[in-house]
Amino acid sequence: MRRVVYFVAASVDGFIAEPDGAFHRFPMEGDHVADYLDRLRSFGAAVLGRSTYEVGLRMGVRDPYPWMPTHVFSRTLPDDRPSEAPNVTVHRGDPSAVVRALREEEGAPIYLCGGGRLAGALLADGLVDALWLKVSPLVLGRGRPLFDDAGVLPRVLEHRATRSYRSGVVLIEYDLVAPPDATR
Repeated sequence: MRRVVYFVAASVDGFIAEPDGAFHRFPMEGDHVADYLDRLRSFGAAVLGRSTYEVGLRMGVRDPYPWMPTHVFSRTLPDDRPSEAPNVTVHRGDPSAVVRALREEEGAPIYLCGGGRLAGALLADGLVDALWLKVSPLVLGRGRPLFDDAGVLPRVLEHRATRSYRSGVVLIEYDLVAPPDATR
């Protein structure tokens, strides 16, 4: 079974973007960027929500990961594959059903790119296997959370690795473990 890895940048206070979706305050240069780009090549498919996909669209990027199938979940974007991006499929239906099917396919892990609403839904359905959190040396104070809390229950994380970069970014890798015992 393929693993789903939520590989995301967050501020120290747990936001992946500002309230309007902007992320320009996050460090975009430094040694962490090359490592991020190298790690992206280890994935076999990407899943992301409409808001995250539209960040690239505003910059003219229709196929953000041309080396792998990309699945975008949206109720408002046109269905199917944009002709300019043959690797991109837009899904209107239940993201969890699509991700369950992708997990059953052979191949490399699945990159959960974002955003927080999609990550929260997949976490609530037990479909996130790992969290690779790029903690940026930044406090936003408010914004879009790492996980939308709708339906998300507490989860125990098992630490796998930590890497500090000269840029000040710290990458922490966790595996998600079964939810903690609710009776404690």
